[in-house]
Amino acid sequence: MSVILSNRMKTPDGTILESLHRHDYVTHTDANGKEYMLDGGRDYVRCSANGDEEVLTINSDDCHEMIREVVKWGTYGKDWSEPLRYVTIASLNPYHLRAILDTQQRNMCPALYKAMQDEVKYREARV
Repeated sequence: MSVILSNRMKTPDGTILESLHRHDYVTHTDANGKEYMLDGGRDYVRCSANGDEEVLTINSDDCHEMIREVVKWGTYGKDWSEPLRYVTIASLNPYHLRAILDTQQRNMCPALYKAMQDEVKYREARV
C-alpha cells in the first residue's frame, strides 16, 4: 500500500507550497490573484482546486531518486542546539542518517524509515 511521504503543490507563479504534518494548513495568494491552499502533511492531501495548480505529492511507491531529493526530515542539529529546519534525505550526512535509523524507528512512519534504509543502500551502491 502506497503512503504519502511528501505533500507539495506548485502554483502557476512557481511557488511551492508544502504541508509538513497533519493540520499544517498553508496558503499562498498567487500572482494571478487566486488563493491556493494545502493541508494534511503525510496523513492526507487536502488542497485547493483552481485547476491550474500542480500537485507534487510523493508516495512510498515512487522511485527512490525522486524520494531522496524531495522527502524531508526535521532536525534540530547535533545536540538539539539549532532551530528546527527540514532537510531532504539526500542532504543528510551519513552519520546523521545512521543515527536516525538507529534511534528513531519507533517514532517514525514505517515507509519513511524504509526510504531512509533505501538511501543507505543507494549511497553504498554509488561507492
